[in-house]
Amino acid sequence: MMMSKIDRPPPYEDALHHSKFENYPHQPQHGSPLPPPPSYSPSPGPPGYWAQEAVYPQAGMWATPMFSPAAMPNTIPTLSAGVPVSNPGDMEDFLSSQWESTSIRHAFIRKVYLILAAQLGVTFSVVAVFTFVEPVRQFVIRYPGIYWASFAVYFVVYCILICCKQPRRRFPWNCVLLGIFTVAMSYMAGTVSSYYETKAVFLAMGMTAVVCVAVTIFCFQTKVDFTSCGGFLCIAAVLLMIIGVVTAIVLSFQYVPWLHMLYAAIGAIVYTLFLIYNTQLLIGNRELAISPEEYIYGALSLYVDIVHIFLFILQVSGNVNE
Repeated sequence: MMMSKIDRPPPYEDALHHSKFENYPHQPQHGSPLPPPPSYSPSPGPPGYWAQEAVYPQAGMWATPMFSPAAMPNTIPTLSAGVPVSNPGDMEDFLSSQWESTSIRHAFIRKVYLILAAQLGVTFSVVAVFTFVEPVRQFVIRYPGIYWASFAVYFVVYCILICCKQPRRRFPWNCVLLGIFTVAMSYMAGTVSSYYETKAVFLAMGMTAVVCVAVTIFCFQTKVDFTSCGGFLCIAAVLLMIIGVVTAIVLSFQYVPWLHMLYAAIGAIVYTLFLIYNTQLLIGNRELAISPEEYIYGALSLYVDIVHIFLFILQVSGNVNE
């Protein structure tokens, strides 16, 4: 189709620089005329996003049999589910709070395990003195009152630690109580170890280390929540105390090795469950968790569990060697 000179559209440069072509007639359109393109209008959305009116036309604008306006989206999809586009700060605050809580929890775990490592270092050093230094070992065996006094000192210090809980601002006081309790429990563990052979003590130390490492790996990997089993653990602790009283009464009349070993094995299992429970409280991704400010309590709970596991395993290994 040929076009006359009058109907021919002007060159691009002339249309750009000369205003005489502003009223140039438009070519006739076949069919219904198309509406003008949507204009840009700023909205309160996040920087870098267009307004909703600029991205999606108004409903009914392109209503054709092949394109239904009802199928058109009404919002701009984002990477976060549940956070609206109009509030980008909510997503940033959510991510920052998650990052801060995770970093605080990791710092709390590192602090607890550093305190625990210092406590265990003191305890096993005292155990080594009572085991390898023969005059000390023979002195404890010759005077059993030292053995029973260690239990009394441990019980008194434990009650003082429970009843005299200080505010968090009294950090030095908490450290003093922690040190006194560590020395008392180390003294008790040392006197108990002096009644067993060196081979049994080494075997108990190795088995305790294996149990602690296995429990830690299990707690960090498993999806099972043991923090909801606090009632079951309380019942297990009460049963262990009752079994211990009955065993002590029976063994005072006649020593039965298999009964002593059975009680020690049950005690090791119960305190291993307590170690799992307290470790998951420490991790903090379960139903219950310890506050990051309670690092003294977290270290003490793990320390008591580990020392009791060592003592119960020591009784089992000592009876096996005998």
